[in-house]
Amino acid sequence: MRRADRLFELVQLIRGRRLTTAAFLAERLGVSLRTVYRDVADLQAQGVPIDGEAGVGYRLGAGYDLPPLMFSTDEAKALVAAVRLAQARLDGALAGAGEQALSKILAVLPPAARAAAESLAIYAPTFNSTDPVRERLEQLRGVIERRRKLAIAYRDESGRDSRRTLRPLGCFFWGTVWTLGAWCEERQDFRSFRVDRITELQVLDEVFRDEAGKTLADLLRAVERE
Repeated sequence: MRRADRLFELVQLIRGRRLTTAAFLAERLGVSLRTVYRDVADLQAQGVPIDGEAGVGYRLGAGYDLPPLMFSTDEAKALVAAVRLAQARLDGALAGAGEQALSKILAVLPPAARAAAESLAIYAPTFNSTDPVRERLEQLRGVIERRRKLAIAYRDESGRDSRRTLRPLGCFFWGTVWTLGAWCEERQDFRSFRVDRITELQVLDEVFRDEAGKTLADLLRAVERE
């Protein structure tokens, strides 16, 4: 669980009981007592009115609640446009998750804002539901998240074939094509590979760690210089 999610859940647990012990919180959140004490202290420092102390119990000050997540009509339209445009370009799993997230947001909007957002006349239709590039994007995204090296076969624009071992760092959309940005072990430099020109892809067992000069931040700085 991310720390932000844990802090949110901690507040909800304290709010739902008259008096909540640190032991109860630690058990429900799956963390140590020390972590609970530190989280409570951090929330108190941020202005959350948690009363009580370690060894006694905690309660939430009267009238406190988390602010609702609300959007203006224009903000809701922007979210609808962003999801519609992205769905035609992202892999199926991520596009589906975006649609589900948008549905949850629209469900809590005032009726007028929801109607305006849903009637937005901006679309990005896709005509190929089995696009191999989108299918490969999902695979690449998973490999990047797991920080696994890749072995690929690649065919460049001149038809030349090569094999590379890569540290995959990020996928980039350039308006018409997707590229994989990576550190190339053969060239000992950053290289970009069009996803539609990767003819073979093998996920290796080797996990890579950040090394100075070979990270995503370094790649982005190199792109900006160009």
